[in-house]
Amino acid sequence: MGSSHDDDIKLNYEKQIALNPRERTRILRKIDWNLLPFVTVFFLLSFLDRANIGNATVAGMATSLHLTGFRYNIAAAVFFIPYSLAEVPSNIALKLFRPSRWIPSIMVAWGIVMTLMCLVKSYQSLVVARAFLGLTEAGLYPGVNYYICLWYPRSERSKRIAIFFSAASVAVAFGGLLAYGIERMDGIGGLRGWQWIFCLEGIATVLVALFSFFYMQDYPETAKFLTELERLYVIDVLKQDSNHLSSRFDTQFVWQAIKDYKTYVQILIYLGYSVLLSSRVYDLISPLGLLVPGYAIALFSPTIINELGYSAANAQLLSVPPFHNLRGPYIIGGALVSLVGYILLYTSVKAGPSYAGACLAAAGTFPTVPVILAWAGSNAGGDLKRGVVLAMVIGISNLGGVCSSFIYIDPPRFHIGHGTIMGFLSLSHVLSAFRIATY
Repeated sequence: MGSSHDDDIKLNYEKQIALNPRERTRILRKIDWNLLPFVTVFFLLSFLDRANIGNATVAGMATSLHLTGFRYNIAAAVFFIPYSLAEVPSNIALKLFRPSRWIPSIMVAWGIVMTLMCLVKSYQSLVVARAFLGLTEAGLYPGVNYYICLWYPRSERSKRIAIFFSAASVAVAFGGLLAYGIERMDGIGGLRGWQWIFCLEGIATVLVALFSFFYMQDYPETAKFLTELERLYVIDVLKQDSNHLSSRFDTQFVWQAIKDYKTYVQILIYLGYSVLLSSRVYDLISPLGLLVPGYAIALFSPTIINELGYSAANAQLLSVPPFHNLRGPYIIGGALVSLVGYILLYTSVKAGPSYAGACLAAAGTFPTVPVILAWAGSNAGGDLKRGVVLAMVIGISNLGGVCSSFIYIDPPRFHIGHGTIMGFLSLSHVLSAFRIATY
């Protein structure tokens, strides 16, 4: 009798929602305000902590630790090896444990590693610390993408992923400003300015993580901020959106993700952006086609700007500015904008056009990454397979960070780096067109 009554309530409520789009929007906004501030701050801290090695180098770390030759490149690259390998296991763990316990736990772990990096005294200890930072930070980015998929239907995911991913561009800008201020603490407590960058940013991560243990939400089924009727509606929408696919844990779904060729097409599309996001072109300018460019931006933009003739402090400040169901054309469009930026960087000999090129490269990269991840997650299947696909796309593509660490080696024009990233962007362009045409 009680069950029949609950079903009647649910049916009447769904009819009301169907007739009232404003009510549906209200529920989504309610979810947004309770989820997105957390995940956005998480990712901002994550990107800030992985990329601050570029700011620390400009602030004097290269001199203190004798980072000559390829030593800086190796220290930057070693982060991405454990980072890439740990992402799939982390998303499986997220399925087995509560998000409000797993995600803050890995944040505490990497925050402690980041804080203790202020104590490194040699190149060797820096490499070890960077490897542990990559291992502990690995689960955050794929975990948050997976977490968003547990709350929103496919048509709503791109926008939410874009909101939290926007923290990456904020982190690049904020990182330069923060480094500029923290650098002034040089000598306090017997620490150099670059050591304070690691220390304070690591402590901030730990504090946010501890707060999140108590206030982060887990699933729609257990959300205290939703009423019973709202909870029923969200659960039903998600079930219909997934075509009632299984949400249970079963290793067969892991193998389905690994064997699906579409997973690897998505990896190659994202790879180009991954390299770009790691290189920080406006440190220097690196998903893999797109992640190579993105990481390049994050790790090398201060260096590139420094090579343009600006002081270390001004290089930190100048690293600040460069930061729907139809998805393929937007990815192609973003790749083209970034490609134009890199052509400017490749051909220009003056600082002005080069800086404009760095801004274009960033403008084409950062808006495109969330679209790629939403595209991958929306076509993956049930909960566990989706989590593994997202972790594979992000994890394997983040090996682009290793590539981006070794391509900016010929200052001041950096033809090798810019040319490599143009190749990855072209790969993303071609494979996006292939995906549009074939499935």
